[in-house]
Amino acid sequence: MRADAASRGLTVTVRERRAARSLEEAAALMDLPPAQMVKSLVVRRGDGDYLFALVPGDRSIAWPKLRALVGVNRLAMPPADEALEATGYERGTITPIGARGGWPVYVDERIVGATVALGAGEHGYGAVVDADALIAAYGATVGDIADEAQPARTK
Repeated sequence: MRADAASRGLTVTVRERRAARSLEEAAALMDLPPAQMVKSLVVRRGDGDYLFALVPGDRSIAWPKLRALVGVNRLAMPPADEALEATGYERGTITPIGARGGWPVYVDERIVGATVALGAGEHGYGAVVDADALIAAYGATVGDIADEAQPARTK
């Protein structure tokens, strides 16, 4: 991860943190608001073809918006083992930084201008980066790809 960041001129601060039970707890551990805890999602475009979608932690991916931006009719979340194979990272640690595949990156416009934390490729760590530098380093496409998070359903 660090070698990939350095090769792109991207400054990344990797911070150790204990496991969190919620996004809010993880944000507190990283001393950031939940909106700056970025969810890095690997998304399948087709057989063996993926992309990264980065959305603020307090929002959820907006599938119709992402499909429109990507210009496809269908996208899907791959199973955990397929995501690991596509990126080299387990769910909960996924990041475009250092991931295998060189997949394109799509970023929600709400993180532009912010310092954000995202997966660091390993459990127990978070990577803190300048979102604008991340976008530039990966030639990311920026757009409105997130909606307000839906409240958790109770049984």
